[in-house]
Amino acid sequence: MERMVGKVTHYFPKIGVAVVRLSDELNTGDQIRISGAHANFSQLVTSMQIEHAAIITAKKGQEVGMKVSQEVRAGDIVYQITPD
Repeated sequence: MERMVGKVTHYFPKIGVAVVRLSDELNTGDQIRISGAHANFSQLVTSMQIEHAAIITAKKGQEVGMKVSQEVRAGDIVYQITPD
């Protein structure tokens, strides 16, 4: 099962980091899927940062930097994948 947890607002291609504005809580270790016009892949959240400080849990409304395994674009949607 999937639920939307955020939207990509920016992508830094040289370091492979997406900035995501969260609409729900997200934790390091969660399985996510990023979907958009040019992206559709799943990955594990291995690290998140706010203002260059590593965090474990991010709350609704926060903007976090997240390492991504493939290129994403602003507007791509982030879904959390949960077991049924």
